[in-house]
Amino acid sequence: MHERDLILSRRDLEFLLHDWLRVEELTALPRFAEHSRETFDAVLELAADLATERFAPHNKRNDAEEPRFEEGRVVLHDEVAPALRAAAEAGLLSATMDESAGGLQLPHVVGTAVQAWFHAANVGTWAYAMLTVANANLLLAHAAPELVERYVPDMLAGRVHGTMCLSEPQAGSSLADITTRAEPRSDGTHALTGTKMWISGGDHELGENIVHLVLAKVPGGPPGVKGISLFLVPKVLPDGTRNPVVLTGINHKMGWRGTVNTVLSFEGATGWLVGAEGRGLAAMFHMMNEARVGVGAGAAALAYTGYLKSLNYAKSRPQGRPAGAKDPSTPMVPIIEHADVRRMLLAQKAYAEGALALVLYCGMLVDTGERELLEVLTPIAKSWPSQWGLEANALAIQVHGGYGYTREYDVEQHYRDNRLNPIHEGTHGIQGADLLGRKVRTPGFGQLCARIADTAARAGSKELQQALDRLVEVTEILHAHPDAEERLANASVYLEAAGHIVVAWLWVDQALATGDRQDALARGKRAAAQYFLRFELPKVGPQLDLLATLDRTTLETDPTWL
Repeated sequence: MHERDLILSRRDLEFLLHDWLRVEELTALPRFAEHSRETFDAVLELAADLATERFAPHNKRNDAEEPRFEEGRVVLHDEVAPALRAAAEAGLLSATMDESAGGLQLPHVVGTAVQAWFHAANVGTWAYAMLTVANANLLLAHAAPELVERYVPDMLAGRVHGTMCLSEPQAGSSLADITTRAEPRSDGTHALTGTKMWISGGDHELGENIVHLVLAKVPGGPPGVKGISLFLVPKVLPDGTRNPVVLTGINHKMGWRGTVNTVLSFEGATGWLVGAEGRGLAAMFHMMNEARVGVGAGAAALAYTGYLKSLNYAKSRPQGRPAGAKDPSTPMVPIIEHADVRRMLLAQKAYAEGALALVLYCGMLVDTGERELLEVLTPIAKSWPSQWGLEANALAIQVHGGYGYTREYDVEQHYRDNRLNPIHEGTHGIQGADLLGRKVRTPGFGQLCARIADTAARAGSKELQQALDRLVEVTEILHAHPDAEERLANASVYLEAAGHIVVAWLWVDQALATGDRQDALARGKRAAAQYFLRFELPKVGPQLDLLATLDRTTLETDPTWL
């Protein structure tokens, strides 16, 4: 089997993009009028080639040869920079951006599929590009024209990289408690002082410069998040001198070892305000929301490549005999012939292909301008692939048996790489609180329910409609409860239940898109949809019943008992 066929399935991407989402219809919109199915397919083919030839070959080396902290600088191995340059030179960093910014103006849904190839092939290297693109998109939306002109073209060309600097050692995800200060200067710049933690790509020599987007508080501003502003702080200043952004340490993570993760000390570093003072968190959410869907896409891709590799292993690994075979002299059969192995493969397929469908659908919503629906799906698109993509990777190891726990096989690394995604860009708890506390109160939730109900009606799926009705009923019960602490105590359970209903909807919709086709891909889609409806969707009933009781078990557990 060709290496590329173990990274992603081209046939499935073609089905999802063309048969299900019908992305060619986007060319009727003025923004995409210069494109066609041929241009979409050509860019995807280019991404597949680059991912296979330039990224996948050093994925295991990324894991074995972690970034090193030597004499105040980060040292990476020599295959990372050429791979990133190749992607930049191919125009893939700016694929979805405006032509006026040097982009290809491709639909976001196609751009998500492009990125999936690189996530699956080598997430550790691709992360540098992903962060840079999200950084550039934020600057294009919120920064002054002179800052955009100074940095964005070089970022898209791969000469300058980008980060996001939010967390601090004492604050973690509680951004209201950050202490980094930004003292105004007479020339309009600010002097930033403070320490930032968990900064992916925070220091390296992959390009000429690094643009840090830093959350900080201007003295005298209001407390909490209303006092947070956003600043562009380059590693190298425009006059060529080094800004006092000091690398003080490297965090060594379980996965994503190829992406250096740093502690940075800002020691009076020069920064330029991005957007309005006190509106930093609102501006940063432009990058954070893009990164959240990107995390979901990465989790889906890692689940997918693990599934393909375990499927290939199951087809080629002989072991055991059919349950009714008593003669030990008969030949062993490939393990895919065993029902329990097929169960694990079918579960992986349902999780991985369902997660990929979810993030592609979100990309389509960007292109069609359906922002309210996208907002309600964003916490699900971040967390559901992160949770169930990881479960798919665990099953990939299980299919390999003892070999799955060895580093000779890729699935062990894929699991470790995916384990970061439930934490990246906001934990499940944060996403659950966002979904239940805010997003389901918006018009987007009604739009989502209407779409699920439409698919259920077209498919005649009573199971899906009943699950949706119960979700709406429980949501109303929770919203009517006056105590916010009780209402949100089990928000993560709500997130998981809602996510399962959303993915069940997407599976039913994919099954409808197969029509009366009888080829293996179509039959596989229908089998995975059936699996999800029979094995997975029933799990949400007890979860929603629990939520309806406003259970206080977690609230009433005294910390001293734990």
